[in-house]
Amino acid sequence: MRTTEASSLHDGLEFKSTLELLEGINSEDQKVAMAVERILPNIEVFINEAYVRMEQGGRLFYIGAGTSGRLGILDASECPPTFGVDHGIVVGLIAGGDSAIRKAVENAEDDQSQAWLDLQEHKLKSTDIIVGIAASGTTPYVIGGVERARKQGLLTAAITCNENSPLGSAVDHELAAIVGPEYVTGSTRMKSGTAQKMILNMISTALMIKLGHVKGNKMVDMQLSNDKLIERGTRMIMEETGSEYEEAKRKLLEVGSVREAVKVLTDAKK
Repeated sequence: MRTTEASSLHDGLEFKSTLELLEGINSEDQKVAMAVERILPNIEVFINEAYVRMEQGGRLFYIGAGTSGRLGILDASECPPTFGVDHGIVVGLIAGGDSAIRKAVENAEDDQSQAWLDLQEHKLKSTDIIVGIAASGTTPYVIGGVERARKQGLLTAAITCNENSPLGSAVDHELAAIVGPEYVTGSTRMKSGTAQKMILNMISTALMIKLGHVKGNKMVDMQLSNDKLIERGTRMIMEETGSEYEEAKRKLLEVGSVREAVKVLTDAKK
């Protein structure tokens, strides 16, 4: 039996108090970070290879179904506002198309050829990277996509929560975080989903840092899409240049970029 389908270590859930439920869920969640920590060397090797390709113009694609697909889309959608990259640099695809983000599309994940067709719409290049996400490691949509991508010479990886899975065998880099049975048996949106989200955070954040979109520890290329981010950017400029609030904010709004505002104000003070 796959680990993700193993019976929960907790039982009689319907008879537990609210606090007992929360304590049980929390006790299981604490195992997730340790499971991810155990595979950090595998994640490191993949990121280093992906970086080489992205530096040459490659793009990062996530493919998944259900919760896994939604997590990939979430991570991809946050890259442009956080790091200022184009929307086509990190792309999330889900079985069943965008409508499946909110509502499950029946049998979409069982089509082994559809992921490759979805990827083809993006005119794939040899430097592109495909990451298949599936807690079970058995989702046909994901396996079919990474198999075709690998045959075409694209770099492939899998984020899964079962060892020796068909998906893991189909890629160049297997990133298998074994978190153990779920609190609710088989509910992989819980610990497995958390592990997948953590790994996705690591992949995209590390790559964006290596690609130069962070300075020090600041998101200097973030998009100024709301007042909160404008205020954050203003504080960053003040810290970096010693400028007063009004000067920093005025220059930020004028040039539209923390990085550029810092450069202009720093040059002006020389």
